[in-house]
Amino acid sequence: MVLVALILAAASPADAVPKARQAYASCLGDYTRDAMDRKMARDAFLAGLKTKCAAKETTFRTALVAADKADGMTDAEAAEDADFQVTGYYEKMTEDFDTAS
Repeated sequence: MVLVALILAAASPADAVPKARQAYASCLGDYTRDAMDRKMARDAFLAGLKTKCAAKETTFRTALVAADKADGMTDAEAAEDADFQVTGYYEKMTEDFDTAS
């Protein structure tokens, strides 16, 4: 009985993805808005975009890869999915920055 309760209470890898995604997206959004407000040069913005939220990106990637692998993806497929999603965030933030400039 206790074992069943422990198993049911255990979080699945997919449970970590929404929180990690929100933290990463918020960090990127905050950075992008700040860069726009300060009228940062595009090259400086792009350089910071890759580094400013690196820890949150790592957490997001780790959660996403774990969830994808739990869903049956291979290591390579899970890594490709994480790359695709992170690239999507970079592209969106760059588009927002360029539009505001």
